[in-house]
Amino acid sequence: MDKKQISILNLKKMKQEKQPITMLTAYDYIMASILDEAGVDIILVGDSLGNVVLGYESTVPVKLSDMLHHVKAVARGVKRALVVADMPFLTYHLSLKDTLENAGKLIQDGGAKAVKVEGGSQIIEDVRALVNAGIPVMGHLGLTPQFIYQIGSYKVQADTEQEAQQLMEDAVKLQEAGVFAIVLECVPAELAAKVTDMLDIPTIGIGAGVNCDGQVLVTHDLLGFKAGFKPKFVKQYANLHEEMMKAVKSYCNEVRERKFPAKEHSF
Repeated sequence: MDKKQISILNLKKMKQEKQPITMLTAYDYIMASILDEAGVDIILVGDSLGNVVLGYESTVPVKLSDMLHHVKAVARGVKRALVVADMPFLTYHLSLKDTLENAGKLIQDGGAKAVKVEGGSQIIEDVRALVNAGIPVMGHLGLTPQFIYQIGSYKVQADTEQEAQQLMEDAVKLQEAGVFAIVLECVPAELAAKVTDMLDIPTIGIGAGVNCDGQVLVTHDLLGFKAGFKPKFVKQYANLHEEMMKAVKSYCNEVRERKFPAKEHSF
């Protein structure tokens, strides 16, 4: 595995050479360092931390201060992967000045190498402003969790001809505005393949089929942290919920039975 730090130029080359791109989420130092050592190409500090770490029902309550706290921790744990930070709800819809200032904090203070924004035509000017300021931007189309109150539910998007056409137009506009990649979330696999073929920049799929240029999952889903939670598009590669429950119960039992600490654990 190449030890050199991944850049947006590497990702474009990977698309050209048809090398699949790997992307996972991290919200803390230790998880970021594990993913980085394992060879993940992109580490996303997602506003999904609202659901996964902070216990919110959606990503909407996540503040810029929350993101900064977690981005800093992740950046300290990464040597190779490209660290991308989500711009949370209402940090890039108000004014271009706010957009630039908020993204600047994630890059300058947080240590991220790029930001991710959700939406298409409605955020093109924000994307242009960020790119012109020298900030790499990743787009996000399809299911956009920050719009959940508008969308109504977490379901497959762009499953009508009109919606599919709009998504394709938005993807082209985002590419023209300068994004270096686009996440396609919960869109029909055939449409995702078509968008991938249309674009010169990589697509990163989640619930969007195998023909995207890369794939992303929430790491906690992949590792099975939460019992009973397994969306259709998730493959669970481990069941850490069960393993952690066993370990913690064993600890509690040994403490209560005065088996821990034993002589070898004492000074």
